[in-house]
Amino acid sequence: MLFDFAELSAPARYKLLTSTVTPRPIAWVVTRSAAGEVNAAPFSFFNVVAADPPTVAISIGNRGRDLPKDTLANIRATGEFVVNLVSRANAEAMNVTATEFPAGVDELAAAKLTSEPSVKVTPPRIGESPVAFECQLHQAIPLGPANTLVLGHVVAMHVRDDAVLDPLKFYIDNPKLDLVGRMHGLGGYTTTRDQFEIRRISIEEWPIEERDKAAGQRTL
Repeated sequence: MLFDFAELSAPARYKLLTSTVTPRPIAWVVTRSAAGEVNAAPFSFFNVVAADPPTVAISIGNRGRDLPKDTLANIRATGEFVVNLVSRANAEAMNVTATEFPAGVDELAAAKLTSEPSVKVTPPRIGESPVAFECQLHQAIPLGPANTLVLGHVVAMHVRDDAVLDPLKFYIDNPKLDLVGRMHGLGGYTTTRDQFEIRRISIEEWPIEERDKAAGQRTL
């Protein structure tokens, strides 16, 4: 079935996108306002988009049509934020911080989470999170009237000690992180425990005739 997005409302497009692009990693973003107030909120329109320079991207919607969420307002004001990843053990606490509290409420305190100092940025990281990225604002790009794409330059990364297999080779025990992803619906989430591997095929493993056929198709 074809869905022509030009003919659909924004809520309909949102429903289709979030029902099919799954699972989505969750950026549990901690910011600090210019006045020093801490804010925490989760966003699932998020991913890592480059390694050099190390860059993450988060799409942040407005609280209303013209009112930016505290996360975006704080990032614009200070140029700093921390992206924490969400494990199954702290998924419920993450859900608490998704509540639309009024400005000035410390979501970390409301969710009974531990605030740990960052090294290179002012906002703290979440002590219960297995992974945290300290970020400086690279660019904030308006996406229409209601959304802003925030690109963050990662300046430091924290990984829980027991999930680091070899710090010299940068091997991380991904299953031990037990991260969760966003699924469809208002409360849909999934774990990353059910994994499988597919070995990458080198070009040398393909039969010569298949390689020649593919090369011939590219020249047409």
